[in-house]
Amino acid sequence: MTRFRDRVVLVTGASEGIGAACARRFAAEGAKLVLAARRRGPLDTLAAELRGRGTHVLVVPTDVGDLEACERLIATTVSELGGLDVLVNNAGAHFRGPVLERTPAEIATMIDVNARAPLVLSRLALDALLASRGAIVNVASIAGMTPLPDAATYSASKFALRAFSIALAEELRGTGVGVSLVSPGPILDTGFLMESMEDAADVVFAQPMSTADEVAALVVECAADHKRERVKPKSSAALATVAYLMPGLRRVLEPAMKAKGRRAKARYRKQRQP
Repeated sequence: MTRFRDRVVLVTGASEGIGAACARRFAAEGAKLVLAARRRGPLDTLAAELRGRGTHVLVVPTDVGDLEACERLIATTVSELGGLDVLVNNAGAHFRGPVLERTPAEIATMIDVNARAPLVLSRLALDALLASRGAIVNVASIAGMTPLPDAATYSASKFALRAFSIALAEELRGTGVGVSLVSPGPILDTGFLMESMEDAADVVFAQPMSTADEVAALVVECAADHKRERVKPKSSAALATVAYLMPGLRRVLEPAMKAKGRRAKARYRKQRQP
């Protein structure tokens, strides 16, 4: 399929995981890509891979927590490639553990990267997206559907992103610009979770795992059809909704979920051993 042939797609957090998988998926659809993340090295490696397949790639190292850097990213994209058709806000930060164990700087970073940056980038990109009748796809989380103890700030940042996305979609109704959410549960094959596995709450591992490529496929579909939200796995999203509406029930189920998660974590730990 080439639904995005010669369309300009900007992906943040593109150096690994979901972001890199999104880049590969959009490249296969014929898009011109702008890859953004803090570290140039992984971006250059991915860019070389995609250019070898004939994809036009622009690398723009960017700290999305920096307002001026966000402004440069959008300005560079438009000036170098002539416009913007799809903005994928995927960059994320997660320092795991209770609030008392996190520093104020870590809390600020999570809010800046997970909430402030996609809001700012969406606004900066709107003029170009209105001209192209394009799309914004925000990668949120099932953590944005129910408050998560031991991940309070992360959960709050994803709640904010989800609320913004739904409200912005309403504001832009009739303009041709789509605003979508992709809300995944835990991702098996990314360092975002697995490299900090011991710090992650046991209950996280009680859920079905997805892959970065499965989530990237949902991002591409949202960019194509502007569907309001896609979640994966749907069973975890349903459970999160119940937990949000009935917190008492969540407390009753939590011990069993934690026990299930501990068993799953032990399996993953064993699989990762050399």
